[in-house]
Amino acid sequence: MIKVIFVCLGNICRSPMAEAVFQNLVSEAGLAGEIEVDSAGVADWHSGEAADPRALAVLRQHAIPYAGRSRQVQPEDLRHFDYVIAMDKQNVADLRRLDHRGVLAGKLFRFLDFAPAGLPQDVPDPYYDDRFEYVYELVDTASRGLLEHLRREHRL
Repeated sequence: MIKVIFVCLGNICRSPMAEAVFQNLVSEAGLAGEIEVDSAGVADWHSGEAADPRALAVLRQHAIPYAGRSRQVQPEDLRHFDYVIAMDKQNVADLRRLDHRGVLAGKLFRFLDFAPAGLPQDVPDPYYDDRFEYVYELVDTASRGLLEHLRREHRL
């Protein structure tokens, strides 16, 4: 089982969208038994809450279900997951600060590392500027690239 976790700041916008979109692609590819998908936030501001209604609305527009609840990333997540996918450079820095045992070596990535060249390096936080559809497009593109990477690397 390949384990993937998406991480953003509060786990109510970007990382839940990434979890939902990627899980949908994994299921469509018939790989749900091969790839475990989760998400979390580096902050605990929204722990236990549903995703932002605007993120859920965009997912519904694309017929992608999501019912997860926000949670804060834990040190054991860094050990458990094979791929820790951060939405931006600040999330990468925050995750590195949590990595007291050095377990992130070789498994911490920025999400858009899996997208074609020419896109920004970071998935922007849509919480304040309401660019949820734009974030969805970035997440969808990077999810497809990540799935292709996993298929290639793990011969799925």
